[in-house]
Amino acid sequence: MDNIAEGFERGGKGKFTQFLSISKGSAGELCSQSYRARDREYLSAEEFTDVHERCVEISKMLQGFMDYLQNSNIMGSKYIKE
Repeated sequence: MDNIAEGFERGGKGKFTQFLSISKGSAGELCSQSYRARDREYLSAEEFTDVHERCVEISKMLQGFMDYLQNSNIMGSKYIKE
């Protein structure tokens, strides 16, 4: 969430997309960590499934948002003429 906020505050589509990509990478890291947590029995099978499914869902949403931004004419707040 912090990466998304930081990218948005940069004011441009390119930087925002970059920080969305970083957020997507963080979701992948959490997914990887959930496998280790399950292997060490810190998570039950049900908890692992829940975390894993959420990571996959969030990753898909972030990718969809990045695709949308890349294909839009939106440039960002720093490009708005006042």
